[in-house]
Amino acid sequence: MSAASAIPTLRVKQIATKIGSGKTPSGGSETYSDSGVLFIRSQNVQFGALNLTDIVHINDATHRDMYSTRVHDGDVLLNITGASLGRVAYYRAELGEANVNQHVCIIRPQSSMDTRYLSYALSSDLCQDQIAGMQAGGNRDGLNFEQVGGLRLPVPSLEMQRRIADFLDAEISRLDRLAALRKRVRELVELRNERLVDTVLWSGLSNHKRRTIPLKYLAQEISVGIVVTPAKWYVDSDGVPALRGINVRPGHIDLSDLANISIEGHTHHSKSRLSVGDVVVVRTGQAGAAAVVPPALNGANCIDLIIIRCGSKLSPDYLQYVINSAHTRNTIAEYSVGSIQSHFNVSSMKQVGIPCRTRNEQDDIVLEIDTSLQQGSNAIELLRRQEALLSERRKSLVLGAITGMIDITTASGRNLTKGI
Repeated sequence: MSAASAIPTLRVKQIATKIGSGKTPSGGSETYSDSGVLFIRSQNVQFGALNLTDIVHINDATHRDMYSTRVHDGDVLLNITGASLGRVAYYRAELGEANVNQHVCIIRPQSSMDTRYLSYALSSDLCQDQIAGMQAGGNRDGLNFEQVGGLRLPVPSLEMQRRIADFLDAEISRLDRLAALRKRVRELVELRNERLVDTVLWSGLSNHKRRTIPLKYLAQEISVGIVVTPAKWYVDSDGVPALRGINVRPGHIDLSDLANISIEGHTHHSKSRLSVGDVVVVRTGQAGAAAVVPPALNGANCIDLIIIRCGSKLSPDYLQYVINSAHTRNTIAEYSVGSIQSHFNVSSMKQVGIPCRTRNEQDDIVLEIDTSLQQGSNAIELLRRQEALLSERRKSLVLGAITGMIDITTASGRNLTKGI
């Protein structure tokens, strides 16, 4: 099939015998069980495949009561609401009896349509762009049955549909294997980065209790920011930036969503002001996450965070790495047993053990960790780019095959991953 071939286009309602969705069983999620009839929800419908990892089941009586929404062999399932809008896969009878909820639309193709081809066509940019266009200006993400039926797609002969589906099955399987391999390598590098910090920090310390010293003996000052901030002190503008726990991640401070407090509140809490090089530690939520205060926050206030002023004995970057290490986070979790919201406080922070090293040794360790992490981060970024490129190649391949831009009689996919 060449690009010049005239491929007729039809609407989904012209090639389907059924367009409809399920419902939530009477009794809701309380009726779900670990065995019985598969009950397919939107999270189970991924692009190109059903993910049954967290599948739930309904009993036979409920399945009989939902007779009209039973899934048949060869049905195409399309998510029609929410963040997963547009995801599409098809169903095969070997999975057993199944039903769907109201967020999943059943498209039952006529005998003149190949199920696999229809699934590929609906997942292509050609149809996904139509779905996105139907949401323009709306207040919710959702498709009704009329809109689903109105989706237009190329419909070649049944023989050609099957040839296209066979071609895409083979080539996309290859692309997906390559993408999965890169994802696995990336996950291993990420795990290596996580473990590297602990290895470097704690290597050679055979007895942690003897080779560590409580933080209170090293830090110049350990305090806590504003614990309770009256609502009247929060302002939209003309205020002073204030750092909160939601802005702090291990080794990173997000400056894009800072709070603002009034000049009055800022003046009232002068002891909560930050200085460049302070280490802030989250007390609630992601308790124990630590980061170094950058120049952009010099003089800002902080809300409900522990503030550590390091002094000359302690490198801020070294301290940040120590607090964010798995070893110290486990210690912090022990201090926080019972109520992570209230029990992790300044007193607990003062008792956290810091590996005993001179300031020069600390600086050398920071340089070693920084260098190694940067190498890992570079590899992770490269792998992410390759995953993204493979995803784009996948989409281009599907679009090209169903529109005739790729001649599937000669295409082998040999160059689909060139440069990746």
